[in-house]
Amino acid sequence: MCPQSSGSPYAAQIEETQVEKLFLSMIEAWNQRDSQKVAAAFDDEGIIIGLDGTHLCGAQEIEESIGLILRDHAPPTFLIQVKSIRFLTKDVAQLEAIVGMIPPGDEERNSKLEAFQVMTAVRRSRRWMIAHLQNTPVQQHGRPEVLNALSQGPL
Repeated sequence: MCPQSSGSPYAAQIEETQVEKLFLSMIEAWNQRDSQKVAAAFDDEGIIIGLDGTHLCGAQEIEESIGLILRDHAPPTFLIQVKSIRFLTKDVAQLEAIVGMIPPGDEERNSKLEAFQVMTAVRRSRRWMIAHLQNTPVQQHGRPEVLNALSQGPL
């Protein structure tokens, strides 16, 4: 796992906080079932690669597709644990997180639904926006220690 901070001169605490807040606002919007707020976190040319490999490009397509998912399905509630934030430049940051999921009707997260998310954020006109969000299901392949190592601490 990458370190919490890159230690680069660009990794000022306030910048890390802004990047993390951007990610948390997108997750909160998902949990509120608000596709407009989800899309609002993305750059106009932002990209999501979904858990199933779906490729969404642009805030409008993200809003429409996420809207259909939230309308037609009962998606799980996300719990997150930010694992690291690195600054690639002063205006580009990468956040890595473990996402736990609580299926509808359940009260506890289902460890079989864990995912790893990587978000690339860009700063445009003093505002951080999501440029890319990659979702990858955690595949244990008979090795539960993989998930345990990733999700140390509460989600």
